[in-house]
Amino acid sequence: MHTELLDSVSEEVNQAIARFPQETITKIYQDQGEFFSIEQFFPQEVIDQFMAEVEIVRPKLNRNYIPTHKKGGSVSHYLLRESAPSILAFYHSPAFIAWLSHIAGVPLLLCPDDDPHACALYFYTEAGDHIGWHYDTSYYNGERYTVLLGLVDRSTSRLECRLHTKEPGREVKELSLTTDPGLLIFFNGDKLHHAVTPSAEGEERIVLTLEYVTDPTMSRGKRWFSNLKDAFSYFGLPALLRQPGMKA
Repeated sequence: MHTELLDSVSEEVNQAIARFPQETITKIYQDQGEFFSIEQFFPQEVIDQFMAEVEIVRPKLNRNYIPTHKKGGSVSHYLLRESAPSILAFYHSPAFIAWLSHIAGVPLLLCPDDDPHACALYFYTEAGDHIGWHYDTSYYNGERYTVLLGLVDRSTSRLECRLHTKEPGREVKELSLTTDPGLLIFFNGDKLHHAVTPSAEGEERIVLTLEYVTDPTMSRGKRWFSNLKDAFSYFGLPALLRQPGMKA
């Protein structure tokens, strides 16, 4: 990856996190049951840079449909590693990871290179694209944390969230969010119950997802199950055979 590109992305990340007081965001995160959202984390110029790479990988997206649960398109970590250097630099940013780690209260690490879900794109571009209620369950030996960054949202689709569902004695709080370009969301995957409502004909919604973990080890059985689930639910059977560095 070119040094100039790395420096450019690093500077944009530093400017972004400097705009949001860390202690304020940490309090919001804790008060909301390990969840926060920030509007316009990145300016449109950064989103445009990411979208230029999205358009390169868009023809290779995998579409899937699971009756009563999920319909949409996805691009895996493997394809982004080959064709999206700015997006990968954001995912790998030491400053961004340190910022999230402070907010989460635990040291966060990158997912292994062989995790197709580590850094991925979701496309909701056809009528009825959606995903049902779920948690981002961790199959790692540690906890898994999710970042969502809105890239395009010309849709009536909404990210529906239920906070505090696993906190006895707390009232469940419901949120309905548009993932506008630049919107950043961060949460503990095992604690946020969330879904995406169906899109309509002619609408478009594209979201970048980043995954971080507290322990990147995983049993062989859970790795097999996780990869199989991601292949059928997101990235297609070829993702089961792909290894780091292999071409699509």
